[in-house]
Amino acid sequence: MKRPGIFFAAAGLALALGAAACSSGGAPSSPSGSGSAAPAGPVNRTFTYDTFAPVMDDGWDPATEYSDAIIAMSNMYETLTRYDPATHQVKPLLATSWSSSKNGLTWTFHLRQGVKFHTGRLMTAQAAKAAIERTIKLNGGAAYVWGAVKSIDAQGPDTLVFHLRYPSPLDLEASADYSAYIYDTKAAGSGSLTKWLNTPHDAGTGPYTVQTWNKGQEFEVTQTQFPGYWGGWKGSHFTKVVYRVVTQDTTSVQLLRSGQVSFVEQMAPALWDSLRGAPGVRLVSAASWQNLLGQLNAKKLSLPERQAILYGINYNGIVAALKGAATLSSGLVPDGLFGHFGSSSLPNYHYDPAKAASLLNSIGYGPGKKPLNLSLTYTQGDSNEQVVATLMKSSLAKLNINLSIQSLAWPTQWGKAKSANPAQHQDIFFEYWWPDYADPYSWFVNLLETEKQPYFNLSYYSNPGLDKQINRVETLVATNRTAGQELYKSMQETILQQAPLTVLYNDTYQYAMSSGFTGFTSNPAYPNVVFVHDLTPTGS
Repeated sequence: MKRPGIFFAAAGLALALGAAACSSGGAPSSPSGSGSAAPAGPVNRTFTYDTFAPVMDDGWDPATEYSDAIIAMSNMYETLTRYDPATHQVKPLLATSWSSSKNGLTWTFHLRQGVKFHTGRLMTAQAAKAAIERTIKLNGGAAYVWGAVKSIDAQGPDTLVFHLRYPSPLDLEASADYSAYIYDTKAAGSGSLTKWLNTPHDAGTGPYTVQTWNKGQEFEVTQTQFPGYWGGWKGSHFTKVVYRVVTQDTTSVQLLRSGQVSFVEQMAPALWDSLRGAPGVRLVSAASWQNLLGQLNAKKLSLPERQAILYGINYNGIVAALKGAATLSSGLVPDGLFGHFGSSSLPNYHYDPAKAASLLNSIGYGPGKKPLNLSLTYTQGDSNEQVVATLMKSSLAKLNINLSIQSLAWPTQWGKAKSANPAQHQDIFFEYWWPDYADPYSWFVNLLETEKQPYFNLSYYSNPGLDKQINRVETLVATNRTAGQELYKSMQETILQQAPLTVLYNDTYQYAMSSGFTGFTSNPAYPNVVFVHDLTPTGS
């Protein structure tokens, strides 16, 4: 979701412009280019993840963290279930099996036995119950994934029973990429757990545990293997994970070529393409469930103005400029995710300057009439957003829309947009979005449900009828999945007609990595996460 940080930053605008049943398994990524194998050498047991923004910028508490730390947290903490995009089902993780009552109000999870927290304490049903209840109480991050839970019973050491207020797909929600982690609530003894975690420590069950945190430094976070991991260490594994913050993607390319990093999260498309055939380098292009949104100020802009803006955006031009890192959208929900409908089923916006001009002229703006002056903010340092903003400014100028563009550090951009003073608000706000679990719910509950105080609904949009649909859609998904799918379609049709926001493009992940390991798969339910324990180092 929603990074209070930069999700896709890449240096060099010129480069970007010119250039219920339990199952197992994972979804394979699509290799789009592979260099020659590196010369045989000693096996490197350290996996170095090259990222462009600070990893732990939102704290170390697994209950409330809601930012970039997902890439590190997912190797320290685990959830009851994990989503498998190959089967479109959740599979066992800390829970080995689960079932629900016919009315969907009671869920029973049977937990894996013999699992230890990094603190040495045994993970039991009582410990898991305590973790979830604490997350619910703190009500931060994505704690809403437990919103249906009325109470939890620990029946014996390994049976967890949830009693719900209303039917909800709890097995899916328990796989969420935020706030679904199981952790040791007693790790700090009688002291503050949050303070203890932020020193830093971790209290997870995952294969790696925190070793060092060098806040603000290039080598920011180091993790080491947890010897007592329930998944074991038989065979060849990485024993150390390093998260290295590299703000220039040209530097990332040099580090990858020289073998100093194992994996590069993102770089400008032209740079990524330049690595084709490079010795010891493998390229992977993978579909994602992430999109870049343009949120329009619905409090200030009229419906004809909003619709005209969306018809005035050259979406094909944006996709072409990002050279393989973007695809056209259809509705809010990306392809491959429950709730997605193709362009033949949804009335999507397309570049139509004549229609945009007609809408503007009908209210006294546009070509030959008054200019429409708008402000746009995007995240400083994000060259992909800069590309989009520049192209939008150009296409909208032809409609007599003057777009004033401002790049701001994310905390400043977000703070300005959330201000209680409407005069501080922008007309168009750029933000990346991805689901908290494999369902479209987070687009609606976070971005489009009425908010008294703005948080992520930075269109400031309010529609009581849509609010009612948002409040019942997950119950419908749990009880009648087909009807739930249709309601998501209807909700998207409403949004497309009302135009409080637009999907500017859907992301295609372009990863560059060392050929010195195997086993990497991209799981769109866990954006940019590398589950390092699943990898097998083969040499460097």
